[in-house]
Amino acid sequence: MTTPHTARPDDTPLVGVRTHTDIDLALKDQAGHGGAPQFAAGAAAAYTWALGRTDRSPITGTGAAQGFPGLPLLTAEVDASVVQLDDATTQGDARDYIRGVHDALAWICGYSDQPA
Repeated sequence: MTTPHTARPDDTPLVGVRTHTDIDLALKDQAGHGGAPQFAAGAAAAYTWALGRTDRSPITGTGAAQGFPGLPLLTAEVDASVVQLDDATTQGDARDYIRGVHDALAWICGYSDQPA
């Protein structure tokens, strides 16, 4: 399920519980941080998808219609990342990528106060 956008009273577009501008800034900031390359790639993929700049979600590959993914779709992707992180067979770079996606989407959905 996607939505054109939800807006706050001042008409600032929201994706999840964050503004489009905040997510865009987090994406730009993510590029400037060091850290594990696959974590950064996962976070960037999540931010890019949440901003409606890619057709497929980063974990499940769910296709999106036009607009931003709605909160139900965002939280479903967080849930899918948790399942994969709980899988003991998920290793190394894949685990880092999934953690990056999880942390970025958890922030977008309001489960965390800090962007990835």
